[in-house]
Amino acid sequence: MTEALLTLDGLSVALRGAATLDRISLTVGTGEVVALLGANGAGKSTVLRAIMGLLASTGEIRLEGAEINGLSPARRARCGLGYVPEGRRLFPGMSVRDTLLVGARAGSRITSERLDGVLALFPDLRPRLATRAWQLSGGQQQMLAIGRALMGAPRLLLLDEPSLGLAPLLVGELLQRVRALAAEGVGVLLAEQSVARALGVAGRVYALTQGRVVAAGSAAELRNSPALERAFLGADVALSSKDSNAQEAP
Repeated sequence: MTEALLTLDGLSVALRGAATLDRISLTVGTGEVVALLGANGAGKSTVLRAIMGLLASTGEIRLEGAEINGLSPARRARCGLGYVPEGRRLFPGMSVRDTLLVGARAGSRITSERLDGVLALFPDLRPRLATRAWQLSGGQQQMLAIGRALMGAPRLLLLDEPSLGLAPLLVGELLQRVRALAAEGVGVLLAEQSVARALGVAGRVYALTQGRVVAAGSAAELRNSPALERAFLGADVALSSKDSNAQEAP
């Protein structure tokens, strides 16, 4: 069996003495989109922050079989992790070009190639390279945040609530770009509250409640399972959408 790109085994995080994550185990394969679903406060963002090393955790975090728990966030990034936090966290006064270059850690030739690749994936950014980040639309800012992470050539991209605050049409466009990334071999772990959208782009899904995995399976399986609805504990969640197409896990 091929080694998973990312493996979490018994990942736990405790904040202020309370168990925030309780023995989370999951995998993400190369070129696979995996969704983390759950209501607000379920622990989705905490999982991503722990993987990136922004929160202390116990348990195993393996990237292509190598244990990375205990490494600094910068070392994890050099190992192949890219992280796009909730809320984008851009520098408003910085230009699009400079924002993208901040994410580069290579020589000028490779950086130029990566910049061309990001602009090919997000062509809306090309005519706006001199534009300040605060002047971009919400969708363009999200694309810029993802592009900044991609400048480091990650093998695994951690996306935290990329659809937050975006119009449905822009969300659909953004998630199409996520599919394109996966098709190029990048693994994606996507934390989302928008269930229908996540089921449309992800091959597999893990549902969280109060820091625990309560359901896992292919997007098609969970779309038809009451376990996913129970995970949201009555939250207003739609499990289907006319423009969402579930994918089977590879």
